[in-house]
Amino acid sequence: MLSLEEAQARVLSAITPLGNELVPLGSSFARIAGENVLASLDLPAFDNPAMDGFAVRAEDVREASATNPVRLRVIATVAAGDEPSPGLAPQTSVRVFTGSPLPPGSDAVVMQEDTRTTGDFVEVLDAAKPREHVRFRGEDVKRGDALVRAGERLTIGQLSVLAATGASGVCVGKKPIIAILSTGDELVEAGTPLANGKIYESNRATLSLLIAQSGGIAVSLPLVPDTLAATRAALDHAFGQADAVITTGGVSVGERDFVKTAFEEIGGVQEFWKVAIRPGKPFVFGRWREQFLFGLPGNPVSAFVTFLMLVRPALLRWQGASETGLSIRRAVLAESFSNPGERRHFVRVALDRGGAVRSTG
Repeated sequence: MLSLEEAQARVLSAITPLGNELVPLGSSFARIAGENVLASLDLPAFDNPAMDGFAVRAEDVREASATNPVRLRVIATVAAGDEPSPGLAPQTSVRVFTGSPLPPGSDAVVMQEDTRTTGDFVEVLDAAKPREHVRFRGEDVKRGDALVRAGERLTIGQLSVLAATGASGVCVGKKPIIAILSTGDELVEAGTPLANGKIYESNRATLSLLIAQSGGIAVSLPLVPDTLAATRAALDHAFGQADAVITTGGVSVGERDFVKTAFEEIGGVQEFWKVAIRPGKPFVFGRWREQFLFGLPGNPVSAFVTFLMLVRPALLRWQGASETGLSIRRAVLAESFSNPGERRHFVRVALDRGGAVRSTG
């Protein structure tokens, strides 16, 4: 029986990224960046005011106050999108608005609230320091700066900056296609009358959502009855349309657990079976040609845990992710937990706003 770390390492060592594709920026959120992206221009692209007011030379208004206003001639008005105005000579100013080009020769902006206009003149009622209320060219991003690193999962913030630099698309890792098979004579589809001894199948819906959340494309296939022939045929069909196949159920040692046998009969090679975790001990990982089998337990909680621990990292590696592990949070136990067994136990908990965790039961 493998440790979790050894099982994860063996899975990841078998996976090769699928390559990259160019997608529109609006379709790339949470995708894995396929290459480094450098800024193609400075942000801001030019010096501009951080607020509405008057562009000035700071030395002209260094003594300004409400009781000692400084009077400047207004030589132009420049709005956002306008061409820059002529440069400032001493004792002159330009009416400016947030985001408009800053006039050459100016080095500060006086807020509109600290001024009083009279005709072609403005009275400045407060002193200004050099650089005050000015956003300078390249202050946020300089041309050539790395905006995205290959292997990163793209965030809204990164995509916003890419859009601001004029990018319309981004190179990302291709999504793996994952076929899902659920096995078991006891399983019935939702919407079907439930006979005695039967249960509604739920793993495919859960796994489809987890696959999508991990960046993959889920293909949910029909339920598989507990026969060797049916399991073999289902696996053969599934491998014909996916990069990997996830099965749930049929991987233990019962008389009707046929997944491992059927997999070997179609030419698959089992890499390992059994991982020292709870829930999720009976987990199968195997290779069929250039594709892979992830055999999960049928219990919904076991399937959920083994997906997160062993399948999700593979999906991310296929897309070229540099980080494949789950995020870790520190919290305070609000109740006692114990693990009398030898396997690592993954417990489902609820995290409250205060950072305390309790078992979900």
